Amino acid sequence: MIDLTRMVDLSSEESMALWRITNDGIMGGLSEGRMLFNHDHGVFTGHISLENHGGFSSVFRPVEGVPTKLHSIQIDVQGDGQCYQLRAVVFDNGYRLAYKHDFETVAGQRQTLTFPLVDFKASFRGRLINNAPILASSDVREVGFLVNNHKAGDFVLSVFGIAFLEL
Repeated sequence: MIDLTRMVDLSSEESMALWRITNDGIMGGLSEGRMLFNHDHGVFTGHISLENHGGFSSVFRPVEGVPTKLHSIQIDVQGDGQCYQLRAVVFDNGYRLAYKHDFETVAGQRQTLTFPLVDFKASFRGRLINNAPILASSDVREVGFLVNNHKAGDFVLSVFGIAFLEL
């Protein structure tokens, strides 16, 4: 039996204020992303530019008090046919580590996808950290999404739900 232990709120315009965008402009790029509210869900949308060595946009929001015995993250999304990353952020010895899991979307199709925490890969500034510990639910401080497909163009990922699961 699956227990939906902790759900990230995406149901109100006020909940969108918790999301923080990081675009490639921090490194000179020109990509633009934003998180919008659309009736009962969030929409991560924007444009990827490869100019000035750009090529990514990400969005994160804090989560607090995630219990220790959770084993998976489940997302309810509708994409545009592009590949995205689900990211769980932890802070380790003053460093912000992003544990990532790639997922493909099918244009216009709503999908519920579940990812075991043991399958997430730790990264720091785009580089994999091979000796990082396995992601533990109690260490997660932020969740979010990143698009980095190495091609210019628009992107749209509708996010209906994010849940931490106990199996």
